[in-house]
Amino acid sequence: MTIEGLGPIDSISKLKKNSNTSKPEKVVEKDSVNVSSEAKNLAELYQVNEAVKNSADIRMDRVEEVKRKLEDPNYINDKVIEMVADNIMKNFGL
Repeated sequence: MTIEGLGPIDSISKLKKNSNTSKPEKVVEKDSVNVSSEAKNLAELYQVNEAVKNSADIRMDRVEEVKRKLEDPNYINDKVIEMVADNIMKNFGL
């Protein structure tokens, strides 16, 4: 049995032929974060909740004063209604 045409046995000669090697190019990727609209809404609710928790407690003296005023039938008149309506519109930016 005869085997012919195997070529050179020296494996180093194969490496020398590939002398045109190049370094792989570095791809610079920037990090990014995507925040869903649901997460944004939850974050906003959390901030509002924390603001309410950190706000001042109810001033019972003012609550009692308002209750006394509302019990007086002469307190609620056109002037008071107009003032309240103006304050509501101002708070809503209307």
